Amino acid sequence: MWSIELTDLIPGLPAELGLECLTRLPYSTQPVASRVCRPWRTLLESQEFYHHRKKIARTHKVACLVQALPRKLVASESDVPKSTESPSFGITVFDPVSRSWDRLDPVPQYPNGMPLFCQLASCEGKLVAIGGWDPVSYNSVTDVFVYDFTTSHWKKANDMPSKRSFFAIGSDAGRVYVAGGHDENKNALKSAWVYDVRLDEWTELTQMSQERDECQGVVIGSEFWVVSGYRTESQGVFEGGAEVLELGSGRWRLEDEAWKAGHCPRHCVGGLGEGGRLVSWGELDSAVRVGTCGIMLGGGTLVVGSEYQGASQGFYMAEEMKGGQNGNLDMISVPDGFSGFVQSGCCAEI
Repeated sequence: MWSIELTDLIPGLPAELGLECLTRLPYSTQPVASRVCRPWRTLLESQEFYHHRKKIARTHKVACLVQALPRKLVASESDVPKSTESPSFGITVFDPVSRSWDRLDPVPQYPNGMPLFCQLASCEGKLVAIGGWDPVSYNSVTDVFVYDFTTSHWKKANDMPSKRSFFAIGSDAGRVYVAGGHDENKNALKSAWVYDVRLDEWTELTQMSQERDECQGVVIGSEFWVVSGYRTESQGVFEGGAEVLELGSGRWRLEDEAWKAGHCPRHCVGGLGEGGRLVSWGELDSAVRVGTCGIMLGGGTLVVGSEYQGASQGFYMAEEMKGGQNGNLDMISVPDGFSGFVQSGCCAEI
């Protein structure tokens, strides 16, 4: 039962047929379609419409990447162009089906680049960007921005309750989970919060059993995994295992053998592999062992990385094979302007 009016979506057609016509619009046309008339806009922006499209397999998965923008040229005193020293980052969208690349408009509050090291998550057709460092002052920020793919607009949301950097993030059922990281004084954290995208509200969760700085988050089934990290007194010494939040009960448990001690988990954690150990995309191939970032897109994974420190990043698709294993890397052709360093990313189902 729909809570919104579905009549006269398309004059001359029954409501059911009008709904099915709009359901089959490609996701890329929704921003234009939402401007046709008020009934279309109300429908396309509703959560009911999103869940209807998802139920009948009409949603579409894309990779959203925090990626370095092409370096801007500035004039020096001698009028000789030179590159700016610090790169700016924007949000790139990669469609694995069409192999097309696009870039979202900048956040109005940060017209020259996203906060450095900001984290991305996706909920019900929306993209959520959280935290990071101010690109000018390098101070950590609590900013939260939500991008609606239907309207192509950013919205400023309620800030994080406190400043934290290099935290774990994951999303499920309209909520974004953050845990660990460190505060402004470089103290590792064991606190965790959940952000409700619909209500624009933050709620504190039970703390983890230990501090976890530079940890990585991944949602597997109905669980939020906070992988590895290190404590305040052991800077850079990554611990093995993970701490797992059961989303239904809100209880944490330890998984001691899920990750290899001494290995940084940032952006390279996949799902569970053989023996209950988490997959590391950096171990998939020597071509992506440095600066690795993996985005699972359903049926395959976008993997970005370098063969050695200082080398340019390559972009690949790893097609999923039987048994959850991943096959050989398929190199992706990247157009000019989209080959910059990928800092992090997430999958968005639109």
